[in-house]
Amino acid sequence: MNSSSRHKVITVIILVFIVQLLVSHCSRRIYPGPSFSNIESPADRRKLQAFLDSGIEKDLDTRGASPAGIVRTARKYLGVPHCMGGKSMKCMDCSGLLVAVFAGNGISLPHNSEEQARYGKLITDKEKLKQGDLVFFIRSYNTPRFITHSGICTGNNSFIHTSSSRGVTITSLDDAWWEGKFIFGTRIFN
Repeated sequence: MNSSSRHKVITVIILVFIVQLLVSHCSRRIYPGPSFSNIESPADRRKLQAFLDSGIEKDLDTRGASPAGIVRTARKYLGVPHCMGGKSMKCMDCSGLLVAVFAGNGISLPHNSEEQARYGKLITDKEKLKQGDLVFFIRSYNTPRFITHSGICTGNNSFIHTSSSRGVTITSLDDAWWEGKFIFGTRIFN
């Protein structure tokens, strides 16, 4: 092989390497790493990837509401019993609590935890959560959905949510049941 042919082969190899490098770094795939610490199985990884690929970090018009105002409104629902599909003082589910609280502040949210999780800046470290951030959980009940539960961070490592057994309540994010199911929070207020 002459030097010209060798040079062409080396150039092609380098170009192939560069293209592979660019494709791997510019790809939309976000593989769960240490930041998604509660991803335990290949099925969870697939669900996470499908969720991320379907769109995240959408903007939400907060219409001048504040994190403190959101939490204040949420506290008015403490003790309301749980019922699937509910979003009133009579009864509500977890996503219904968020719908009611945000509607009370002039903000429209979908009545579905997985869709609610698409709004705001993703926060995977629960130590960085602030009052008014939304919090999301996986594997809280058997469903094909990835996100199965939602709530609102009240500050001090706690969140307000609708429990199937206790209704609307405040729980520590370090609670034995919820700690292993926390997947991320979202910050909708700047």
